[in-house]
Amino acid sequence: MKKKFIMCGTLGWCLEILFTSFHSFHEKDFTLTGHTSIWMFPIYGMACFIAPIYRLLAKRSFFLRGCIYTLLIFLCEFCCGLTLKRHRLCPWDYSRAKLSIRGVIRLDYAPIWFFVGLLYEKFLLKIPVEKKS
Repeated sequence: MKKKFIMCGTLGWCLEILFTSFHSFHEKDFTLTGHTSIWMFPIYGMACFIAPIYRLLAKRSFFLRGCIYTLLIFLCEFCCGLTLKRHRLCPWDYSRAKLSIRGVIRLDYAPIWFFVGLLYEKFLLKIPVEKKS
């Protein structure tokens, strides 16, 4: 599980840097600067729990799995965001977004999280299971 946590955290960081780089492009900042925060690593690392959830949902449609992953990602983002905000450490602030909830989640990001959840599922399925000696 530790290996999967580290790999998920790293993948999340990379995806966030790419996503924020595209945002820079949208804002006509052609340096395409992307950014993330050290706080995001353990948050993205928690995606390793998609693997055991997938085992429960394996025979369900990709649409249902994607919806469940989206809800779980929103729940995690909401709880982590509120906790970090309470300590003035939250690296994101969605309070100006129309579909924001308490400034820590954006409902309009649901399609992104849907596909990211399924991406993590495929990513985690490719990591070999380590056998205990």
